[in-house]
Amino acid sequence: MQNVLHSIFKILIIIIGLQFTIAEDCKGCVPLDSSSFDKIITKFKVAAVKFDVAFPYGEKHEEYGKVAEATKNSPDILIAEVGIKDFGNKDNTDLADRFKIKKEEYPAILLFIHGKKEPYKFVTEVDDQFTSENIKRFIKSKSGIYIGLPGCIEKLDKLAEEFKSANEKDRQEILSKAKIYEETLSEAQRTAAKVYIKTMERIMNRGNVFVQTEQTRLDGLLKGKLSKEKKRSMEERKNILQSFSHKDEL
Repeated sequence: MQNVLHSIFKILIIIIGLQFTIAEDCKGCVPLDSSSFDKIITKFKVAAVKFDVAFPYGEKHEEYGKVAEATKNSPDILIAEVGIKDFGNKDNTDLADRFKIKKEEYPAILLFIHGKKEPYKFVTEVDDQFTSENIKRFIKSKSGIYIGLPGCIEKLDKLAEEFKSANEKDRQEILSKAKIYEETLSEAQRTAAKVYIKTMERIMNRGNVFVQTEQTRLDGLLKGKLSKEKKRSMEERKNILQSFSHKDEL
């Protein structure tokens, strides 16, 4: 009997050891638990929290790590994670229960915004949508916090922010500023600048509804078979388009 118990104990040690070995670091991610959760997220304007198994690894975990890396210089954003154990003392299961997150949903991301009672939930239709770019896009669209997405230019993002709430006369002035700024850019950046300018012109001609219809069009195209280069280009156009969207439109 003692030999059997000893063997079981050794197997458990090996399993736990493997979990620690397989688990990958998420550089820049702040680990939270039941005691620290409320103390820490309330200190930030925006907090993205990934609820996952206690020792996460794999593609989705790596993609979340890229978000932490991309936002490391943004003092208003916290990128955190909660490891939930369904064994032993079941650490942090109370947090999963509190936010109604089921085990089969892991990894689940909730976005907490200062002043909002309820968090936003990052939802994907299929696994390959769980990417760092989609997560950053989600954070930016819901919070309004600036995050530089691929293909975007900070100065033009700020002009887009002004443009979407401006009247017709001011929009014309902002469009002129964008065209002048385009002339100062490198040849590579001018391609992106032209997307901003064309978007402004089409909004002025077709109205704000253009943003939503164009988003829908791009989403449809991205579901089809595209070359890597074409897909990257579409994703960058979508990122730029988001700069003209209001927080809850995406």
